[in-house]
Amino acid sequence: MQEEVDEKILGLCVTGGRISADILKTALSHTLSHISKFHETENKKQELRKQQKNSANKQSYKGKQSLKSLKKSGAELTNIEITNDNIKSFEKYARKYNVEYSLKKDKGIDPPRYYVFFKAKDIDSMTAAFKEYTGKTMNKNKNRLSIRKALSNAIERASKQKHRQRERSRNRGRER
Repeated sequence: MQEEVDEKILGLCVTGGRISADILKTALSHTLSHISKFHETENKKQELRKQQKNSANKQSYKGKQSLKSLKKSGAELTNIEITNDNIKSFEKYARKYNVEYSLKKDKGIDPPRYYVFFKAKDIDSMTAAFKEYTGKTMNKNKNRLSIRKALSNAIERASKQKHRQRERSRNRGRER
């Protein structure tokens, strides 16, 4: 079985009326040159793939990652607990501050808890991201009116405008 694997078969087809040794020799040399060129290009492609893989491994990714890739970097990890509502909105600010983080869900507790793991060296950028995030969320809650209040305000404005139009039409009638 091993002998069959080690053997390599090459098929060469040459058409012609008379095939001499010189013609066969040139055909074989031409075929061998094509094979060697093919192997050279394959070797170059493999080297490029290796270089790209090595450069990709050296690059540090920013943003959301798996916990395993965060641990690979060798840096100390820190975590913060957040709620389910805040996950998507927090990701925006984490990307803005180039924080490398990982989200982990703790299913053992009802309702489940979410933990954000990040590198200890990113503590400053993480706190800045959290400050901006909390500032924006607090402002959103302060500036929002309830739908019922907004609707009642709109109704009051509309009734005031109608009342003004009625008074104008009354005053015009009196002037005449």
